[in-house]
Amino acid sequence: MTYKRIRQPKLSDAIEQELERWILEGILSSGQQLPPERELAKQFDVSRPSVREAIQRLEAKNLLTRRQGGGTFVTDKLWESFSEPLLELLASHPETQLDLLESRHALEGLAAYYAALRGTEEDYTRIRDCHTRIEAAQQQGDFKAEASAVMQYLIAVTESAHNVVLLHIIRSLAPLLEQNVLQNFELLNRRDSVAGKVRKHRADIVQAIVSRQPEKAREASHAHLAFIEETLLELSREDSRRERSLRRIQQRKDGLD
Repeated sequence: MTYKRIRQPKLSDAIEQELERWILEGILSSGQQLPPERELAKQFDVSRPSVREAIQRLEAKNLLTRRQGGGTFVTDKLWESFSEPLLELLASHPETQLDLLESRHALEGLAAYYAALRGTEEDYTRIRDCHTRIEAAQQQGDFKAEASAVMQYLIAVTESAHNVVLLHIIRSLAPLLEQNVLQNFELLNRRDSVAGKVRKHRADIVQAIVSRQPEKAREASHAHLAFIEETLLELSREDSRRERSLRRIQQRKDGLD
């Protein structure tokens, strides 16, 4: 019988895999600078050449970028899969915005469910902080800041779900999602009663997550998005009726003339 020799993994291979894990799990985010080689070597308890070799291989994979005199960074826009023209095209069509709302039911409901199931106390502290920033922006009437805060909250909830595929889907959709949230706020603000209901729905989701009630968290997420969807459809019908009335008035006026 012949025995196959077991190959010992190289240190640089192990470092490369660990850095990939950091990127995959969002520990290192798009555009973030890596610690200097000497700090990484100390942290991993290896030589600097091993760290350098791992970084070079990640550069070849386009996961890292080295800037002249400025260090090494995670590649910018690593998770962005939508081009600017496509974003503008999708954002300009109302029916697409409703399609996105339907998609958010699945993504955000799933994220809320697993965040309640798997989240840590550190995760929940971040979710609460994001929720506080949303409320502050809402009180100031700053829709743009509120939409940005909502996006950070959605990322925090998704990170708390500890599902890297779901996290990268949300990250890649982030520009489109934030645009959708902003457009929704601008339309929903036409009704005075809506802001209070949206605030309560979001508080219900946060409470269900941090109290570790997965089913309740998912149901609260669905109720929140269903309310927004129904309200937007009602506003759209009101606009259609108003346009028809204006056309009839104009036709009568033209007839009299």
